[in-house]
Amino acid sequence: MSSILFFATLLLMLIGAPIAVSLGLGAASALYLVGNMNLLIVPQRMFGAMDSFPLMAIPFFILAGNLMAAGGISRRLIDFANTLVGRMHGGLTIVSILAGIFFAAISGSGAASTAALGTILIPSMVKKGYNREFSASVQACSGAIGIVIPPSVPLVLYGISGNVSIGDLFLGGFGPGLLIGLALIIVGYLISRKEGYGKEKPAALKEVIIAFKDSLWGLLMPVIILGGIYGSIFTPTEAAVVAVVYGYLVGSLIYRELTWKKLEECLTSSVITTAIIMFIIGCAALFALVLTREQIPQDIAVWLLEISRNPLVILAIVNVFLLLVGMVMETAAAIIILTPILVPIIIALGINPVHFGVLMIVNLGIGLVTPPVGINLYVAANIAGTRMDLIIKRLWPFLLAMIVVLIVITYIPQITLWPLEMIKSMQ
Repeated sequence: MSSILFFATLLLMLIGAPIAVSLGLGAASALYLVGNMNLLIVPQRMFGAMDSFPLMAIPFFILAGNLMAAGGISRRLIDFANTLVGRMHGGLTIVSILAGIFFAAISGSGAASTAALGTILIPSMVKKGYNREFSASVQACSGAIGIVIPPSVPLVLYGISGNVSIGDLFLGGFGPGLLIGLALIIVGYLISRKEGYGKEKPAALKEVIIAFKDSLWGLLMPVIILGGIYGSIFTPTEAAVVAVVYGYLVGSLIYRELTWKKLEECLTSSVITTAIIMFIIGCAALFALVLTREQIPQDIAVWLLEISRNPLVILAIVNVFLLLVGMVMETAAAIIILTPILVPIIIALGINPVHFGVLMIVNLGIGLVTPPVGINLYVAANIAGTRMDLIIKRLWPFLLAMIVVLIVITYIPQITLWPLEMIKSMQ
């Protein structure tokens, strides 16, 4: 059955079928041709995978991000970041990365962050004399932070798939996400200084204060979400609903930019994105069903443990594996399929599942800017009006910085776990 599964899936991918379709049809082929099973199990399994209360957080976080982008939050965050560092060498480079960090705490999606911020920042950077491909590569990488810093849709998927606290994962994502942002800022500054990008008059303190006040409602978003979760006021799923209500009220009543037409566009975009993610979840769950029946996860666990029982060695192997997976597989599908395989192994080795979950998301985040499937690259290339291969040439310094951070957080778990330890010590 496993031979049919992998052969059918790879064949469908090679002829250009979407990842989700390839996974679903490959699994259905294996179940029907070899497993001799009634194909009614296909819709039953797919629906069962999607019929989950925690998964309701996904459409609401997506909608919250869209509402805040349409309601003027993203523009105000960019303005605030611009008053802080916009007049430095490569100021707009740093603004792009800081805005990516801020907006990541709103949208929780790499592609959404790249699209929402790139439409504003890439044209601005090009107008100021920045190289077009460099501008696109900066925005693609800063958008990748969106799946690490909470609220993060991939972290929600990992928490559900691995039975790990979503609240703990949200807290664990802050340190690594900020460290990735810092690394990207350093690289962007050095390149900008070398190539002479951007150096203008610093903003006055009054401008900084005004921009901070104007963006305060957006900056409060992660505080409300995490404060509510850890204050036992609401669950992560309920927090997503609160985020939607908050985003709507801020955009429509405070900033008064969220019109009925924009609201309709937000709802339509959110429905389409949610449907895509849910379909991927259903197909990936069907693929995982065949893997489980064939005991492939157990075989992989035995194989890994035969190589070494040293957690440091296993983490290195898994990192390389996840980086390769991120290059060719959609993030949601990779999480649904691989989490049930890998989590029992890392728990058996004494590795904290929260630490590993953040590592997994960072690996897959790097995949967002790694060809051939790097979706952030496609989004940035489309906005910049350039070719992806030209962007890749300017991408390597940023990609290397992200991999260095990955190595650091892999072997210094305190970067991920210190917020959890601090909160537990306070309880």
